[in-house]
Amino acid sequence: MPAPSTRSLVRKLFFFLVILSLFLSCQVKEKWQTSTILVFDTLCEIKVFCSSAKFKSCQEEVQRIFSEIESSFSPGAGDFSSPLVINLFRSALQVSQDSDGCFDITVGPLSRLWGFLSNSRFVPAPEKIKSTLKYIGMEKIKEQDGLLILLNGMELDWGGIAKGLAVGLASESLIKIGIARGFVNAGGDLYCWGKNPDNQPWQVGIKHPRKSGFLGVLSLSNLSAATSGDYQRFFEVNGIRYHHIFDPKTGYPAQGKQSVTVVGPEAVLCDALSTALFVSQKPERILERYPEYGAILVDSKGNLSFAGKTYPLRTME
Repeated sequence: MPAPSTRSLVRKLFFFLVILSLFLSCQVKEKWQTSTILVFDTLCEIKVFCSSAKFKSCQEEVQRIFSEIESSFSPGAGDFSSPLVINLFRSALQVSQDSDGCFDITVGPLSRLWGFLSNSRFVPAPEKIKSTLKYIGMEKIKEQDGLLILLNGMELDWGGIAKGLAVGLASESLIKIGIARGFVNAGGDLYCWGKNPDNQPWQVGIKHPRKSGFLGVLSLSNLSAATSGDYQRFFEVNGIRYHHIFDPKTGYPAQGKQSVTVVGPEAVLCDALSTALFVSQKPERILERYPEYGAILVDSKGNLSFAGKTYPLRTME
């Protein structure tokens, strides 16, 4: 029979093993985990199904990716030689060419002229707009020896594509480390994969451009969605709404639409295409070059229409 001191030691060891077992089971047990981080001046929500221990790694990885993208593509960032910048430029150039210039990252001088980079928004004089157009056009950018070369006075605005890149890279990274179900949503640019907590496709709401609530709900899995709208950043003068999505050919905010949502496999393309289709007068022609992508469009009168590939949408009206 064990001595009293031995029995006491055995008892302590037993309780230690029980506590350790409970701790490890809590760490290993998978459940839905949610977190929010502030990036690109907007909230990014992460929702994944994994253990608590793995979720910490997920948060750190998403934060790392978004921080890198934000520092590389924020206004004033000037490293035009990094592979990340070169590759995104090539993607932007392809969408620009496929959209007859409706998507253009050289609209930075227009964003600055109209006050969207300084929050002192106003309608510039027509001659100022006309003189600024000489700095607009992706054909003016040269790629030489792994470096982007811009004319003096040009300024890049990556706002229509960088957030999509971050969402895509973050989602891809989480999937690679074994996250089978979840989504990353950065202010309306999102990618969702696997099934939702109800073991169904994810239900993604499209914001109504003129009312509170949703215009409709998409049913998606292993897909991305991105929305461009005239309600996100705008000001009004004499009853006229001026927003931040510019027509590169005129120098004025694009006309004819309230919002465009694009759905497809890659977040970076959904982001860029939503801007291109918002500006374009012939969105169907652009989507002919992107057969895996579809769009939900709301025109200036609030009428709903579709272009490209059809994805399940439940309208709320």
